[in-house]
Amino acid sequence: MFVSVRVSPRSSKNALTWEEGMLKARITAPPVDGAANEALVALLAAQLDLPRRAITIVRGANSRQKTVEIAGITLEDMQQKIKPRA
Repeated sequence: MFVSVRVSPRSSKNALTWEEGMLKARITAPPVDGAANEALVALLAAQLDLPRRAITIVRGANSRQKTVEIAGITLEDMQQKIKPRA
């Protein structure tokens, strides 16, 4: 499954929310030397209860707008594990 993710590096805390039909990731790591990408993969894996190898950034590695491939989960399961922003 492919998911569009908007990443905000250097946030005050790590968090995932659904906003406007897109996944929004707030990451504490800076966007230097792939640190934010690694933090994004780790956050998604922890939140979705998947191994890190199941998550791959396929587009936008150097951009805030990324396309992520996630194996082993359906959209419905993902939406249940990540709640929309209140």
